[in-house]
Amino acid sequence: MENINSQIQLSKQKLKSLPIRKIIPNIVTMLAVCAGITSIRYSIAGLYSKAIICVFLAAFFDMLDGRVARMLKGSTKFGAELDSLSDFVSFGVAPAILMYQWTLSGFARFGWFFCLLYAICMAMRLARFNTMLEDEPLPTYWNNFFTGVPAPAAAALAVLPIMLSFEFKDWEFLHSHWLCSSVMFIVAMLMISRIPTISTKHMKVPTYMVAPLFVLVVFGAALVFNKPWMVLSAITILYAVTIPVGVYFFLKGKKIHNTRI
Repeated sequence: MENINSQIQLSKQKLKSLPIRKIIPNIVTMLAVCAGITSIRYSIAGLYSKAIICVFLAAFFDMLDGRVARMLKGSTKFGAELDSLSDFVSFGVAPAILMYQWTLSGFARFGWFFCLLYAICMAMRLARFNTMLEDEPLPTYWNNFFTGVPAPAAAALAVLPIMLSFEFKDWEFLHSHWLCSSVMFIVAMLMISRIPTISTKHMKVPTYMVAPLFVLVVFGAALVFNKPWMVLSAITILYAVTIPVGVYFFLKGKKIHNTRI
């Protein structure tokens, strides 16, 4: 009986206070949610450039919250669920509404279908990701890969025609209903696919590459300020190119792993 009372008292103490290290990652996640919702607001208002900036801002916060949680050892189940909800709003709903407002609203009967398909596939991907956390660990050759295209990358790929249209205003085909619908469909399928895509979470940088990497980051930042849509489009296209490259290296790593068994 005394043990039960002590456990109750301990639970009450936990409810009264929470370590700040467990709160900070959730605050970062909430900033991502705010960026995603603000993107929707700008899309409805027709401010498409600001809407895309908010999506990338949400991607920055999404990248940051996990690293902050690991650094502070503040990972919680609540934070994991909140992160998934944030991803759905910022990278599922916001890009779908953005594409619909930009051009697909003029694609009678079909435009909204492709936007819905994209958002639903995002929800399915995030649900699969959450359930995979409870599964047995994947083989080591999966360490540097995601299953399917991750949410932030999918959002960038989905809005790629808009970013290109800002830089190349004479390219009318970027507004094509069929082109934008095809992009939404392909990205939706890539999200829920089992295709291995490159992950940088476990990648390590050799010490001799640290200084050149810093120089490259500074150079890239300078380019972003001068030619933001060109740079962001180029990065997104480069990521798309890495998908088949990632499949090649995944199959190579899997083959080496199987020969060792």
